Amino acid sequence: MMALRRLVRLRSPVLSAEMITWTSRPCAVSRAQRACEMPAPLMMRPRSKETWCARPWARPCADACEALDLSLSDLSDQTRERLRQFLPAAASLGNPVDMIATASPAHYAEGLKALAADPGVDAVIAIYTPVMAAPREQVAAAVAAASGELERAVPLLAVYVSADGPPQALRAAGIPVYDFPEEATRALQRAVRYAEWRAAENEPAPAPSDVHADEAAAAIATALGEGAPRWLRPDEIERLLSSYGIPVAESRFASSAAASGRAAVELGGQVALKAVCSTLVHKTEAGAVRVGLRGASQVERAAREMQTRLTGQGHKLDGFLVQRMLSGGVEMLVGVVSDPQFGPVVACGAGGTTAELLKDVAVRLTPLTAADPAEMVRSLASFPLLEGYRGAPKTDIAALEDLILRVGALVENHPEVVELECNPVLVTPDGAAAVDARVRIASAPLRKPWPAL
Repeated sequence: MMALRRLVRLRSPVLSAEMITWTSRPCAVSRAQRACEMPAPLMMRPRSKETWCARPWARPCADACEALDLSLSDLSDQTRERLRQFLPAAASLGNPVDMIATASPAHYAEGLKALAADPGVDAVIAIYTPVMAAPREQVAAAVAAASGELERAVPLLAVYVSADGPPQALRAAGIPVYDFPEEATRALQRAVRYAEWRAAENEPAPAPSDVHADEAAAAIATALGEGAPRWLRPDEIERLLSSYGIPVAESRFASSAAASGRAAVELGGQVALKAVCSTLVHKTEAGAVRVGLRGASQVERAAREMQTRLTGQGHKLDGFLVQRMLSGGVEMLVGVVSDPQFGPVVACGAGGTTAELLKDVAVRLTPLTAADPAEMVRSLASFPLLEGYRGAPKTDIAALEDLILRVGALVENHPEVVELECNPVLVTPDGAAAVDARVRIASAPLRKPWPAL
């Protein structure tokens, strides 16, 4: 275990007669958290499996710990014996430690010292309720004094269930104080995740060897010369993605309905027809996508119908995209947005027409580490679909992870790409390819230097 380094003074006041201690199993890494809910970085032990609680305020605290993958520790026999020496016989010496309503300031101080000395304890939450016999200010002073006399430096959080605000003694001691137990456990869980991120290998992943950054830069420069900000045309998108080895479904751009028919013949087999229009965001809803078409006449007829419909809706078409149909697989989404504070943020999630409905997504900041893509994919609720859900064939997950890395490298190296969305990315047993993509470019935004985290 590593001692805490206090980052910020946490939200408002709090303390109680139940003391909850815990250990934690590794949690998923999260890079950007609300600083006001992070008491400090920790490195925690593997979680304990057993949890139990008693008394009104200890129960929600214990439930919140379990919900956030923070488990209550089993106190050692030595710790229980130490508590037994000064607590009344009616006190509960399990975890939570229930010192009952007659708990004095000295009981708080000695209880805190005993729990912090237990090698199986990684943090302590002390809860004070106004029904306690001991005056609130005296309890706060005792806790503050004991926090500086601990045998082991462990995180201490206080919950003060009181309408009078946090005692000044706790604030002066730098102890984070909360109004309710759930707030304290949430802050602690985020500190654990931050600590694990700090402890992990976070070196940027090496760029794929077959990347042609100079070609991408040339494509972007040419596009910027035509005006910016703007959305790239399909041919520009394909050139940009291909320069970073990002697989894209084979397609042809057609400037007219007749040209769409000829493109379908060139591709052969079943094709999809998509309208190219800068004012269209959701093409499916607008009737700007037709799938399962075959032959020149069928594609040309569909293109004319599509043009008539969309023109009637007030859209101006730039042409059509005729794309080879890809069958089977799982639809995913891989995209990027440029955040004014954090820079490029890479997202991976469930894709297709239900992406916005499901909101199943994981995000990371660039530059991506080698471990980021695998962690992102496996954190998704839809991950079982990629593994072959209910007898479906297992997809090429490594290909999806590679695609995420390449997208991350592209936007990290070319800040002019301020928005990118590959949706869907079709992941099959044989690989992963972007079926549809949108890219917006603009003059490179100023990137702020990262603070020391």
